[in-house]
Amino acid sequence: MSDLQLGSKAVQSSPTLLCTPLMGTTVDQMLIEMQRAKEISADVVEIRLDCLKNFNPRQDLEILIKQSPLPTLVTYRPSWEGGQYEGDETKRQDALRLAMQLGANYIDIELEVAHDFNSSISGSKPDNFKVIVSSHNFHNTPSAEAIANLVARIQASGADIVSIATTALDITDCARIFQIMVHSQVPIIGIVMGERGLISRLLSPKFGGYLTYGALEQGAISAPGQPTAKDLLDLYNFRLIRPDTKVYGIIGKPVGHSKSPLLFNASFKSVGLNAVYMHFLVDDVEKFFNTYSSIDFASGCSCTIPHKEVALKCMNEIDPIAKKIGAINNIVRRPDGTLMAYNTDYIGAISAIEDGLRELNGAVPAGTSPLSGKLFVVLGAGGAGKSLAYGGAQKEQELWLPIEHLHALKHYCLVFDAIYTPKDTRLLREARESGAVIVYGTEMLIRQGFEQYKNFTGLPAPEELFRQLMEKHA
Repeated sequence: MSDLQLGSKAVQSSPTLLCTPLMGTTVDQMLIEMQRAKEISADVVEIRLDCLKNFNPRQDLEILIKQSPLPTLVTYRPSWEGGQYEGDETKRQDALRLAMQLGANYIDIELEVAHDFNSSISGSKPDNFKVIVSSHNFHNTPSAEAIANLVARIQASGADIVSIATTALDITDCARIFQIMVHSQVPIIGIVMGERGLISRLLSPKFGGYLTYGALEQGAISAPGQPTAKDLLDLYNFRLIRPDTKVYGIIGKPVGHSKSPLLFNASFKSVGLNAVYMHFLVDDVEKFFNTYSSIDFASGCSCTIPHKEVALKCMNEIDPIAKKIGAINNIVRRPDGTLMAYNTDYIGAISAIEDGLRELNGAVPAGTSPLSGKLFVVLGAGGAGKSLAYGGAQKEQELWLPIEHLHALKHYCLVFDAIYTPKDTRLLREARESGAVIVYGTEMLIRQGFEQYKNFTGLPAPEELFRQLMEKHA
């Protein structure tokens, strides 16, 4: 990254911890959640006391802490710091001190009251007990200098572990938190909240974060943008991420629907590649590449709507075919840091359509495309549409890009839809009913993915694994 150098900081020898927040409203619910957290291999559970109804401090804490199968972090978040507690401040802090006395491994206290709180427990802290002092900014992510000053204030309050959560207005905001984390001389939790901050949670192990949070299930989150623990572990291979892990991803807006992380992360793991692939929700492509410019970050990117055309101006070199098409979907950062762009959409789509026609018409003479002599109609003039138009034109057939007055589906022998979520679109359903052969967008996704994988790694794609994953998760 242009403003983020990894340097020689000694990252903690133990892996970044995965903490699962317990959001139940009763003690019984939290006990069930604890067991689920253990089953999915979380390291720590966060007991959110502010979620409990009719909270009885001594009785409830005794049960929750003593019966937890995992180390416990106790948080009693007040409404003025984004939590649900609106009662007496003295009682709130008394409950946190009681949690320490009953054997909690960590408590989380807010910076605003941390100095006095830490003074009150000075000399009475158990050996294996740590105080996390936290600060939450729900508006933006300040400058790196301002965040560094905030870290210093948190340290001065008596924190054992520094915790900072800011809000992402742009994905590049995460770079400032990464910069602070990688240079921190004390244990630190750095999180950028919101969908644009997701990468800060996923990459905590790369930049030396003490822990990150993963929800038990979608919707049961303790902060905006929090992924599930299952996704962290199973989708992103969280336990395998290290400081030298290469980072790949898909650039788009929207991008959360993309199944590419599923395909690439499983493929990387299958051959032991030290790499992770994630969603990059990008508003400004040029700003993204200028900020994340180190060779192991954004080492390679897939590119989807609306950036397939605008990303061209950010590239150092463009494959001649991609240049002719006028759209890219595959970007590789070369060892010297320069960006090389390709278009693999046309390969994936055209090969899928050709195989569909072979299924319909049987074999064709060697060297002849099943598309030869066919009327090839393209609907849409975006990046994918341009790729299809180029691919079709290369097969020496009549190409038509209609603006209006489309023929009825019954006139077509094959219909392809580049959309893959949902797999069975209305267009494909109606085409099937009219008797046309249909080709799913998943075929294009899989086949163009083969080419991207090869460009990223220099290795042949594990094609059977790609297909198994898409079949399972389509």
